[in-house]
Amino acid sequence: MRYSFFGPVLAAAFAIPATAELADLHLSVVSRTEEEAARIARITAPTTDFSLAERFESNSGGAATVRVISTRDAFSQPSANISFERELEFKVGNGLFKKLWVSSPSSTLASDGLGPLYNARSCQRCHLKDGRGHPPESSDDSTVSMLVRVSIPADESALSDVIADYIATAPEPTYGGQIQDFGIAGHPAEARIAITYEESEVELAGGEVVGLRKPTLALEDLGYGPLHPETMMSARVAPQMIGLGLLDAVPVADILANADPEDADGDGISGRPNIVWSRVHDQPMLGRFGVKAGQPSVWEQSAGAFHGDIGISTPLHPAGYGDCTEAQAACRTAPNGNTTDHDDAEIGTLGLELVSFYSSNLAVPARRDYDDPQVLRGKQMFYETGCTSCHTPKFVTHRLEGQPEQSFQLIWPYTDMLLHDMGEGLADNRPEARATGREWRTPPLWGIGLTQQVSGHTYFLHDGRARSLMEAILWHGGEAEAARNRVVEMPRPDRDALIRFLESL
Repeated sequence: MRYSFFGPVLAAAFAIPATAELADLHLSVVSRTEEEAARIARITAPTTDFSLAERFESNSGGAATVRVISTRDAFSQPSANISFERELEFKVGNGLFKKLWVSSPSSTLASDGLGPLYNARSCQRCHLKDGRGHPPESSDDSTVSMLVRVSIPADESALSDVIADYIATAPEPTYGGQIQDFGIAGHPAEARIAITYEESEVELAGGEVVGLRKPTLALEDLGYGPLHPETMMSARVAPQMIGLGLLDAVPVADILANADPEDADGDGISGRPNIVWSRVHDQPMLGRFGVKAGQPSVWEQSAGAFHGDIGISTPLHPAGYGDCTEAQAACRTAPNGNTTDHDDAEIGTLGLELVSFYSSNLAVPARRDYDDPQVLRGKQMFYETGCTSCHTPKFVTHRLEGQPEQSFQLIWPYTDMLLHDMGEGLADNRPEARATGREWRTPPLWGIGLTQQVSGHTYFLHDGRARSLMEAILWHGGEAEAARNRVVEMPRPDRDALIRFLESL
């Protein structure tokens, strides 16, 4: 394959950079000219005219944008600008994304290595139709598209000396980094995930009442003994998969330009970058992926998911027993599928590269009704309410060698990819790298209006507690509380227009 996520810098030696000097080490970047930089600054400047749609606004993913189809496969299309040759690679990656892994030993040597403890047998089982997961709707419902991360506080970390404000944590001693609620034959699942809700109501201007549900997370039927008394838990539903390669290609400098950790402009918004340790490059990089921006690239996000969710080893996480701890001796000594045919792992570099390529080229569908008067009014409300302080509408990606689909595209993701304090109501009280227990990465909003069509539900936020877009807005606190209150106080026609705008994305 000509495509490589490692790029030419994999074997190079790097000095530990300061935050302001973070580099896009995973990309083969062609530097922008001064003329290009000035043109980009003009086109990405926030609009002040809401009477008409902006130029190119319909193409959320730039030239990679695909037309909207009316089926559940709306998020499963390849980039519109992909070549025939590379579309074949996309389809092979799709096959690996859907592959059902089996336990070792097995006659299907290319598919064995599942678990022994796991959350799902394939990537597709969590990211069904490449869309959003959901929390269990009843005690009998599956939690296959939701997982629970666990950790405990630590006194120190080796990364604390190289990443400013790094918060030291450690895996839960018995259960590791996340709870696997399935196990192969002879290996008990770690726990059963249970969620209960407490209902409350919020009255909006004009008398409209919206119900909210506050989740309480519990782990029942623990398979390997009690949890550490200081265990921190965080439930996460699987996010939608579209546009990941485009987000990966946004220049780190453009993301950091929106950071304001000390709120120097006094607007109440103090976005911070998460800085994480890259296993590939062996140094700090900007975090981009995951609900707390805990992974620096699609490649490392994919490898981490294979390791934690399916128990499949990769060259980045070579242990054949996955997330099993020393306290789970039978799991650690069980047969695994590591083989020299796959780089001493269960899925080798080529397989991981194909899955990453597929994940990077799941295309963003085009906007709907973007020039409708009510949608334009809703867009104006989105801007005037202050939502764009975090949900940055547009970027231009790097000019890249070897990634024509993501190269130099004007995109409209509506995220700054920074961390924001979202208040006590949404806090999971579990740090991740520099992210505190109250901070979350701003999620991209593109495609959010197709959630019902693709995923069959409208559950939003990191744990799926919100049952509608309005509920998701009303959960905003902390830095977003002022914007949330403006929505509460809006006349109903403006609120309806705001929701219509979001549904058009």
